[in-house]
Amino acid sequence: MATMLEGRRQTQPRSSPSGRETSLWSSGFGMKLEAITPFLGKYRPFVGRCCQTCTPKSWESLFHRSITDLGFCSVILVKEENTRFRGWLVRRLCYFLWSLEQHIPPCQDAPQKIVESTGVQNLLSGRVPGGAGEGQAPDLVKKEVQRILGHIQASPRPFLVRLFSWALLRFLNCLFLNVQLHKGQMKMVQKAAQAGSPLVLLSTHKTLLDGILLPFMLLSQGLGVLRVAWDSRACSPALRVLLRKLGGLFLPPEANLSLDSSEGLLARAVVQAVIEQLLVSGQPLLIFLEEPPESPGPRLSALGQAWLGFVVQAVQVGIVPDALLVPVAVTYDLVPDALCDIYHASAPLGLWTGALAVLRSLWSHWGCSRRICSRVHLAQPFSLQEYIVSARSCWGGRQTLEQLLQPIVLGQCTAVPDTEKEQEWTPVTGPLLALKEEDQLLVRRLSCHVLSASVGSAAVMSTAIMATLLLFKHQKLLGEFSWLTEEILLRGFDVGFSGQLRSLLKHSLSLLRAHVALLRIRQGDLLVVPRPGPGLTQLARLSAELLPVFLSEAVGACAVRGLLAGRVPPQGPWELQGILLLSQNELYRQILLLMHLLPQDLLLLKPCQSSYCYCQEVLDRLIQCGLLVAEETPGSRSACDTGRQRLSRKLLWKPSGDFTDSDSDDFEEAEGRYFRLSQQSHCPDFFLFLCRLLSPLLKAFAQAAAFLHQGQLPDTEPGYTEQLFQFLQATAQEEGTFECADPKLAISAIWTFRDLGVLQQMPSPAGPRLHLSPTFASRENQQKLEQFIRQFICS
Repeated sequence: MATMLEGRRQTQPRSSPSGRETSLWSSGFGMKLEAITPFLGKYRPFVGRCCQTCTPKSWESLFHRSITDLGFCSVILVKEENTRFRGWLVRRLCYFLWSLEQHIPPCQDAPQKIVESTGVQNLLSGRVPGGAGEGQAPDLVKKEVQRILGHIQASPRPFLVRLFSWALLRFLNCLFLNVQLHKGQMKMVQKAAQAGSPLVLLSTHKTLLDGILLPFMLLSQGLGVLRVAWDSRACSPALRVLLRKLGGLFLPPEANLSLDSSEGLLARAVVQAVIEQLLVSGQPLLIFLEEPPESPGPRLSALGQAWLGFVVQAVQVGIVPDALLVPVAVTYDLVPDALCDIYHASAPLGLWTGALAVLRSLWSHWGCSRRICSRVHLAQPFSLQEYIVSARSCWGGRQTLEQLLQPIVLGQCTAVPDTEKEQEWTPVTGPLLALKEEDQLLVRRLSCHVLSASVGSAAVMSTAIMATLLLFKHQKLLGEFSWLTEEILLRGFDVGFSGQLRSLLKHSLSLLRAHVALLRIRQGDLLVVPRPGPGLTQLARLSAELLPVFLSEAVGACAVRGLLAGRVPPQGPWELQGILLLSQNELYRQILLLMHLLPQDLLLLKPCQSSYCYCQEVLDRLIQCGLLVAEETPGSRSACDTGRQRLSRKLLWKPSGDFTDSDSDDFEEAEGRYFRLSQQSHCPDFFLFLCRLLSPLLKAFAQAAAFLHQGQLPDTEPGYTEQLFQFLQATAQEEGTFECADPKLAISAIWTFRDLGVLQQMPSPAGPRLHLSPTFASRENQQKLEQFIRQFICS
């Protein structure tokens, strides 16, 4: 697990009798090295363009090539130039003066307009069957409406917003080195705001700080007060009062009641009226589509889908002609420990708990250079109305994972069904159930589409690269860091850092200090050793941020590993594996099998992209990166020969993703195409690197399959999750695979096995309980499942 960091020192170091590890952190590396420039050629990669398949008109608008040349700005860097005043006193009070100059538009008579909305009035008058106004006094119902409205929102207090912005600016400058924002991306959003349609920001969710940082950023850029949809379960009543006065929104608990409940109907009508009023007034809205990383639930947020459902419904009924959706991603070098510990608390976050977390963060960073960097990414806005019209044409039939994969796992058939996988782990809440079934499907696929865009456009931070190199046992940090940065940029992804390589390495290792140890082995050379134990789990979580960059290649490499598993020994030489011919149909089949096995929360495939399109993309990526080489068999047409293709019998073009029976001829032509593994010198190491990106998840799945005959079933889902997590921890102690000992991987394995038909959820008086299905009760079928998973793991 050791990694060497080499470099010749320019000056003779002072002799140190102790040679303690702590001296290495403060002394630096003392090396003169090249600088890392986060761009290739003349232009930096500009990521975040909207989907050209679903929203072609939006793809053409709100974008100009010139905005890619705009640089970055740090939103927390406020100087004298950012105010209207000049002088020595202004330089000392610039934070306070800046906060006073921020424009906060007033909210005029919003509660009265909400009460007078059509949906609420229909319930008040009793015109809706089962409504809250039926059989009740109007005054009592109006008081109930006012109570629900008070739970949802309050008018933002300008003085409090300015005071909080001033305090937050000081806090962020103590905690962060910088918070970078691309000026071109901000220009796109500002241009979209001037078009007249309301903005709805749909964001990832890394920490509680996201809901505070993003409103501060938009306020500083002149877009007004951002209304943030918070989770009321995570906040105490006192904190909810404060957040509402700062522009926060909270879903009332009555909104999740059953569809025939009068309280539920009234609460959902009031929330819908609130969203309609926000959209009509043009106030920007922030919705988190992702659960926090420490949350044990699915990745897609049920609360976020509920809020998005209200927005979709407002556009469909014509309250506003359109709304512009903006995918947002926030990345950090490292989430502060004090803020991360908030999610582990069982009780809701209170004012005192939040204040103590802020003080702990300030104390841990006071007087030291271990401040973190952050990057806010705003993707290209797109029209919700355009997506609603075009997205319905991409819907097709789907099958469950049990129907797709169980017969193949058990050896009952070999053909993979030509259909998509249906996998929904996010529970459907009351507001979403109130919509029509077609609209529910629209909201779920829209949220998956936007989250995929947000995650795919997020910048990769230096700590993620460093954690990946340390976890996967790379030997030379200096050269490998530069190589991995270039690979990320070549794939059209951006990085959230720049500067001298020496400074980047020192910064990353200082942030990862709790998980690594530095040892000096000779003059100028350092040995970086990851600390065994739970620290490896944290390194694995950080390295997972690189998975969206290399996901296609990683899926392809593991599929090739599964194809070679039964032909050559796992430890066989690379030259022996390169002799074998791999047909394109076999590669397609292995890629499809692995795609069906991997959770949708990990793949985040866009609903407009079919599985066979993704298979071709994976194969293209393997060819582009040099791992696969086309093999021309005697008598076959060359793979690059397009002149003799017979196009007269078929259409010259087809819509993207339109794979029907008429495309069978195209797949039959693929039977004669073969590939070999490339014999270039860098290919074995790169192949192993790609396979290891998915190894924590696949190893956890394999260990979960091996645990089936040891687990105590029936049991509740939390109980069996705890059993499996303890087994993963015990296995990690024996084998050193601590990156697999993650409770989220245990939950993912249980949910995948439930979809696969390995585990069944049965009702009981004490609640739902997990049972082992009769099909996998036999040890033979359990071993078949484990062997099926292990074929994709490269040791």
